[in-house]
Amino acid sequence: MGTVSTECEDRPTRSPRAARAGDRRPYLRGRLLPVAGATLVAAAGALIAVGCFLGLYLRPTSDDWCAAWKSRDLGVLGITSDFYLTQNGRIANAFLSGVVYGDGFAGVKVLPTVIAVSFTVGLVLLGCRFVRLLGARPPVPLVLACALVVQAVLYYAGPRSYQVLLWAPATISHTVPSVIGVWALLLAVRTVRHPRAAVRAAGFAAAFLIGCGLGTLSEPFALVSGLLAAGAALLALPRLKLARSWHPFTWCALWCGGLVCGLIVLYTSPGARWRRAQQPAGESALSPGELREAVRDWLRMWDAVTGQWAYLGAAAVGVLLGLAVGRRTGPPGMRWRAGAPRTVRAAVLLLPVPVVVLGSFAVVVGLRSGYGPNGWTYARAWTNYLVPMELALCAYGALLGERAGRWLAGRRTPGAAGPSAVVAAVVAAAGLALAGLAVLVPGVQQLTTATVTRAAAWDAQDSRIRTEVAHGATDVGYRPLYIGSLAEPFFTSAYPRDWVAACVSKWYGIDRIHRL
Repeated sequence: MGTVSTECEDRPTRSPRAARAGDRRPYLRGRLLPVAGATLVAAAGALIAVGCFLGLYLRPTSDDWCAAWKSRDLGVLGITSDFYLTQNGRIANAFLSGVVYGDGFAGVKVLPTVIAVSFTVGLVLLGCRFVRLLGARPPVPLVLACALVVQAVLYYAGPRSYQVLLWAPATISHTVPSVIGVWALLLAVRTVRHPRAAVRAAGFAAAFLIGCGLGTLSEPFALVSGLLAAGAALLALPRLKLARSWHPFTWCALWCGGLVCGLIVLYTSPGARWRRAQQPAGESALSPGELREAVRDWLRMWDAVTGQWAYLGAAAVGVLLGLAVGRRTGPPGMRWRAGAPRTVRAAVLLLPVPVVVLGSFAVVVGLRSGYGPNGWTYARAWTNYLVPMELALCAYGALLGERAGRWLAGRRTPGAAGPSAVVAAVVAAAGLALAGLAVLVPGVQQLTTATVTRAAAWDAQDSRIRTEVAHGATDVGYRPLYIGSLAEPFFTSAYPRDWVAACVSKWYGIDRIHRL
C-alpha cells in the first residue's frame, strides 16, 4: 500500500524521461518476453520440423536390415524371442523394434515425428509443473520455447545427429527411453499427490512395470534414471521434512526395483551370455587399469560436449522463462515443504550434478565394456545423460531468471534503469539462445543433403535389385551407401562375418550379395 501511495504522490512531479520509462514497463511486460518466446519457438520448431520431414527420406542401413527382415518373417513376438535367446536380451527393445518395423520401413519414417511430438508435449507439461512450483502461472509460449530449444540442441548439437533422431535402432535404445522417462516423471507427480489410494496403488504398480521394461530397453538409461531416482528417494524421506508422506519415496523405490529386475532379466538372458562370450577376454571393467582408461575416455567425451557451446542455449531459454515468472505476482521463492532444512533444499538443487557426472561415467564404462577402447565415441548413447543435463541447465537458468525478474520488478526508483535492465536481460538471453540454434544450422543443412541424396540413390538401387530378384537372380550386386557413420555391407573383408550383408540378403530373399 505504501508503494502505491508513493507512486501516486510522485506522479505529478515525474520528469518526462521518467514518465516515458514508466510507460514502457507495460510494453516490456506484455510484449518483449512473448516476442522473444515466439521467435525461439519458430526457430527451434523449424529445426525440429526439418528432422521430422527427413523421416520421409529414411532408408535402411546397418541394424535396420536385420530388424526389418526379422519383424517381417518372425513377427513381433518372434523378434522379441530372438533378441532374448540369441542377441542381447533386450526384450523391450526387440518388441518396440517389431512394432516399428512391422510394416516394412513405414514405421521408421514416422518415428522421428512421434518422438518429437510426444517429447514436446511431455516437456511442456513438466515445465508447467515446474513453474507452478515457483508459485506462478505458467507462460505457455515460453515453456514451449524451452521444450523446443532443449530438443533442437539435443538432436543436432552432438557429433551423431543422424543417429539421435533419424536412425530407429538408436532412437529406440537411447532417445525413446528419455521420452518415456519424462512421462514417467509426470506420472510420479500425479501418483504421489492423488488423494485416492486406488489411484496411488495403480501409479506405484506402473512405476515398477515401466522401470522393469526400461531395464530391458536401455542399460545406459536404466543407470542414469536409477541414480536420479535413488537420490530423489533419499531426499524424499519424511524425516528430512521435504515430503509430506512416504509416497514419493515409495514411487522412487519401486522405480529402482523395476529397473533392477529388468537388468537382471537382461543380464541373465541366453542372448546376453552369448554376446559377452563374443568379447575377447581382458581386464575387468572395475580393474584399476580399465578405470584409468575409462576416466580418460570420460574426459575426452566431456571435452567434446563442452566444446559445443550450443548447449548453453538450454540455460539461456530457461533464463527467459525465469524472467517471465519473476515478473508475475505470487509468493517469492519455491514452495518448499515447511520446516525443510536449508541443507536439504540445497541438496535438491544440486541433485542433477552428481546424476549427470556419475551417469555419464557409467555410460562410458558401459560403452567401453561393450564396444572396446573406442566405445566412448558411440555418441548416440550420450543422449541418456545429455537429456537430464539440458533439463538441469534450463531449470538453473529459470531459477536465475526468476530471481533476477523479481529483483527487477521490485525496483521502484524513478528513471529508466529498471526497464533498461529488463530489456538488456531479455535481449541477452534471447540472443544467446538464438545463437545456440544458429550454430546448428550448417549441420542440419548437411544432414538434409546427405539424407535426401542417399534416399534417391537407395531407391534406384532397390528398384534394380528387386528387378533382378524377380528374374531369378540369387546373387546381386550392392553398392554401399554410407550415412551417419553407420555400417553398410562389406564393412569387413571376411564375408562370413559380414552380418549386414547377411541381413540384406535375408531382406531380399537371396543367397548373397556382392560388391559393385
